[in-house]
Amino acid sequence: MSAFDVIVLGSGPGGYVTAIRAAQLGLKTAVVEKESLGGVCLNWGCIPTKALLKSAQVFEYLKHASDYGLKVSGVDKDFNAVVKRSRSVADGMSKGVQFLMKKNKIEVIKGYGTLQPGKKVSVKDESGKETVYTAQHIIIATGARSRELPNLPQDGKKIIGYRQAMTLQEQPKKLVVVGSGAIGIEFAYFYNSMGTEVTVVEYLPRIVPVEDEDVSKQLEKSFKKSGIEIMTSSEVTQVDTSGKGVVVHVKTATGNISIQADVVLSAVGIKTNIENIGLEAVGIATDRDKILVNDFYQTNIPGYYAIGDVTPGPALAHVASAEGILCVEKIAQMHVEPLDYGNIPGCTYCTPEIASVGLTEKQAIEKGYEIKVGKFPFTASGKAQAGGNPDGFVKVIFDAKYGEWLGCHMIGTGVTDMIAEAVVARKLETTGHEILKSVHPHPTMSEAVMEAVADAYGEVIHL
Repeated sequence: MSAFDVIVLGSGPGGYVTAIRAAQLGLKTAVVEKESLGGVCLNWGCIPTKALLKSAQVFEYLKHASDYGLKVSGVDKDFNAVVKRSRSVADGMSKGVQFLMKKNKIEVIKGYGTLQPGKKVSVKDESGKETVYTAQHIIIATGARSRELPNLPQDGKKIIGYRQAMTLQEQPKKLVVVGSGAIGIEFAYFYNSMGTEVTVVEYLPRIVPVEDEDVSKQLEKSFKKSGIEIMTSSEVTQVDTSGKGVVVHVKTATGNISIQADVVLSAVGIKTNIENIGLEAVGIATDRDKILVNDFYQTNIPGYYAIGDVTPGPALAHVASAEGILCVEKIAQMHVEPLDYGNIPGCTYCTPEIASVGLTEKQAIEKGYEIKVGKFPFTASGKAQAGGNPDGFVKVIFDAKYGEWLGCHMIGTGVTDMIAEAVVARKLETTGHEILKSVHPHPTMSEAVMEAVADAYGEVIHL
């Protein structure tokens, strides 16, 4: 048996980051991975989807070149080339992780890992050979996959998940997207931009339901302007796949309707990868599809830890990375503080983009805060108007008594790159007055943050 200080099960943005930090701290480290290094995020999630979305944005710009005083003729797309570019970006990032593994002297063990009692991991390789490895600390980072509903079983062809949506060989003429979280919304935007007729079906009363209500309203308005059909308070009850395409039966607030389409994309959330990895054999406690951990990601069994999507926190790549770093720093006996889950930013990369952190206006009121709310629309932003992207706004929420920045919600071009200002400011317990007196550069999209704060305090200049 090979002995390590740390073995990480899974090499996604939680797993590989954890392994690198462990190696930096002088721990002999191995990673077990059954597919490609980088996990879902690098290979089938965050990175390749952003490549697809960039192609869609460039295509949109070309189609609207005349808005910028430019003449472009014969603009068309090559759907397969767009998909190929996305895969090549993902492959490049995965190779980058391979380099990082070598650089940090981390042993990569290819195969399917199963936990065993006594701080052991059994790994079965492609040939079926099993090897047992031991470690003082075993960290579970096996991530998640597309969740399947009983009335929406994925067949990979007519009813698909995000993996197939990324690599379809033929662009559908009509697509129904079930679910309006980040995954569903990003694919709805991509396919609509490519020329597919898209319908989004959402069970709850509004799309992107975890976001502030004003953001949901703005996105629905922008999507409808782009030709995307939005059906809220609606449920897909059945999908008939017997014909050439599909017939999607939808129960709405006003009655039942049927939609004909080529493909249905099921984007109704994720299912954790915790089956058949040995949790029961070791005795690791779970609850509602999640592994139970303490503030430093220790399970109920000493020597076994879990991070990322398999734990109860937000299922986001940057959260998994942060948890993994914190976990191994605690193992290395560094002084660390538990992660503040109230200050985790969320981003959706459609057009317009969405970014948010902290409480929504409704949540702040429900928690009993007396609040100051400020809002600055990008229609009043010189940079947004010059760029031809005036859709959206920045909205800020402050505690009226102490000036604490309770929440920040943005929708517009480039806002996923702007939200970090609010995250850092909230971490530093910055007040609204301090943001207001921090000079922001002009003309930029980011000055909309300062303007929104000024609006909250009755000092806005450009409204």
